[in-house]
Amino acid sequence: MGEIIRVLIVDDYKTMRNLFEKEFVPENGFAVVEDIGNAAEAEAFCVLTKPDLVIMDVCTENGSSGLDAAEIILKRFPHIKIIVTSGFDEVTYMPRAKEIGAHAFVYKIKDIEYYLEVAKRVMNGEIVFPEPKTIPLPQGETPFTDREMEVLRLLCKYMTHQEIADALAISKKTVDKHIENMREKAQMKTVMELVIYVLSNGWINPNY
Repeated sequence: MGEIIRVLIVDDYKTMRNLFEKEFVPENGFAVVEDIGNAAEAEAFCVLTKPDLVIMDVCTENGSSGLDAAEIILKRFPHIKIIVTSGFDEVTYMPRAKEIGAHAFVYKIKDIEYYLEVAKRVMNGEIVFPEPKTIPLPQGETPFTDREMEVLRLLCKYMTHQEIADALAISKKTVDKHIENMREKAQMKTVMELVIYVLSNGWINPNY
């Protein structure tokens, strides 16, 4: 047996953490060094436990974002591998995880054996991401572009067009154009109707 891979589990559900602890064991090449429910504590536990791999849920206790925590860890500890996971069909989590440099993304509908498989592939140097999810649009319409999705996510935070422009370092005129393109693609009468559509169906969660 090779060297045991040290794993930090970050998930707000204790039952999920227990499941990982039962399967990420030395017989499978892993050892869970700690499990926590709050992503805001993950950086400190990386210092304390020195994991090789972090399995990071997006939505954790006290509203802490696993994506924010993962980005911090990847910058401070570039040798640590991170698998981001989520139980939601939110369409921005996976591309955002890829953008910050995470090594894999797994939806929680997958069984624990799949997590083990992905963990081994990641530790062998692979990058493992599923096909991106998209917001359903009327037949014949092209999906929203990556930039449109960035704008839409900020719209769902109820930011003004100017605030979105400032956040993305683009002009307000460009923001207006992206929003109008999305409204037309979705065949919505107003921008607010589009925002309500994506929020009510859970395709964007502005809190994480």
